[in-house]
Amino acid sequence: VQLQASGGGLVQPGSSLRLSCAASGRTLSRLTMAWFRQAPGNEREFVAATRSSGGHTYYADSVKGRFIISRDNAKNAVDLQMNSLKPEDTAVYYCAAGSSVILSSVRSANAYHYWGQGTQVTVSS
Repeated sequence: VQLQASGGGLVQPGSSLRLSCAASGRTLSRLTMAWFRQAPGNEREFVAATRSSGGHTYYADSVKGRFIISRDNAKNAVDLQMNSLKPEDTAVYYCAAGSSVILSSVRSANAYHYWGQGTQVTVSS
């Protein structure tokens, strides 16, 4: 699976951005998909995920109520709608895909086998 993330940019606090992760080589509908982010000097952290079975979604507490992860099966892609952005959301955002990701590992980067190249999101006034 090859993943290509796009949609990052420089925005002001309170703005919105929509990231997209397009896949080739495999149908994403059968994979657990996730977004992670990494700010300078920090470890990569979980942002959101959607499992293949049941379509359940999971969010980090820091983005819950502001970010929405969704699948676009027609485009074989997964999107991350980011609203009410804050300066602390500034990071490189990575999409990831994994098969057979168990519920207890959804938030763990080690559970995902495939990674996109990352897209920079900068929130600054």
